[in-house]
Amino acid sequence: MKKSPLFERFRKNLPSLISAFLLAVVVWVLAVTNTDPVQKRNFGRPVPIEIFGLNSALVITSDVPEQISLSLSAPVSTWESELTSSNVIRAVADLSGLGPGTHSVPVNLQINAQPVKVESYSPDVIDIEIEEIYSESFTIDLIQPSSPAIGYEAGSPTLSQETATVNGPASLVDQVVGVQALLDISQAKDDIDTNLELKAFDENGLTVTGVTIFPADVNVKMDITQRGGYRTVSVKVVSSGQVASGYDLTAISYDPLVVTVFSTNPDLVNELPGFIETQPLNLNNASENMVVSLPLNLPAGMTVVGESTIKVSVTISPIQGSRTLTNLSVEIIGLDPNLSAQLSPEGVDIILSGPLPTLDELIPGNVRIFIDLTGYEEGIYQLEPSREINIQGVLVQSLLPATIEVEILPLAENPE
Repeated sequence: MKKSPLFERFRKNLPSLISAFLLAVVVWVLAVTNTDPVQKRNFGRPVPIEIFGLNSALVITSDVPEQISLSLSAPVSTWESELTSSNVIRAVADLSGLGPGTHSVPVNLQINAQPVKVESYSPDVIDIEIEEIYSESFTIDLIQPSSPAIGYEAGSPTLSQETATVNGPASLVDQVVGVQALLDISQAKDDIDTNLELKAFDENGLTVTGVTIFPADVNVKMDITQRGGYRTVSVKVVSSGQVASGYDLTAISYDPLVVTVFSTNPDLVNELPGFIETQPLNLNNASENMVVSLPLNLPAGMTVVGESTIKVSVTISPIQGSRTLTNLSVEIIGLDPNLSAQLSPEGVDIILSGPLPTLDELIPGNVRIFIDLTGYEEGIYQLEPSREINIQGVLVQSLLPATIEVEILPLAENPE
């Protein structure tokens, strides 16, 4: 059969057509590459490793990497758009069907962006150790290493429950030999009602970590009672005399506030009024703070458990008052030698406040009132005087008048 001229022409031109098509593809690829080039970058945001599929009766006991680092190739437009979204890349490790033991589990990537090429990522495989979860019950052991305050005794403790369950990896639960709660009753004088944290311990008495205890704590109640012949009473500080005139007794503090007393005769202790007085604190003519130790005024046949003296701190403050000094002269300083000044008025009143003992000793010579006329020329001015007081603790409340009229004139020529 004879071929048509059209077919012959197409056959002759086919290589040219293919070359033209390939050239067009190359030109298109070059154009796209030049306008949106592909870049290889390290992915900047952390990608956490998601682990799923683990049987609920198992637990991971090895350290597992928390995230991966990866390098990608993608067009610039993809880097600036799709790859900026959160959760665009996920790293997952599937533990479905795995039992106890050590396993090498691949980390698979899920990328919700195109076109993206994964150049590399690490880790791509993680080693995971898996163990069974064990549970074991133990009787709670209450550890009580201390004793209550002297003169007191502790009753039998009552726990809200007697046992606790330890849960965790089999290898750790196997190390546990008991569960403890620590109760510290040192210096206790009142009944105890508290919650204590439970801890699992091994055969060496060391705490086993990595396990959970249910319940996490236990409530403990214990009666603390005072022994016969002992009694805790308040301390009452007794004082005598008056502080110096012009002073106030502002505070008395002491330590301890209560003491425990003992007598072989319980009736003697029971007859106490609930407090013990100190020997008198002498305040006669006191004018400053003081710290003294006072003995207790104990009845015969009675002793104090522990320190038998009371440390007393006394605060004494001067009484605050006020005083007025009248018609004090005003001093002029800094005036040009060729000028003279006239003041109106020439004297002022000043109201002072401070401790009464200090004010009682104050004299006009302790106060200086002056006006500095440095740089002033002829004229009439209303100026505020300055003041200086050479006694500490005294404050100026008012100056009357607050301003003085100052007239500056040329110095009169000498008549001679």
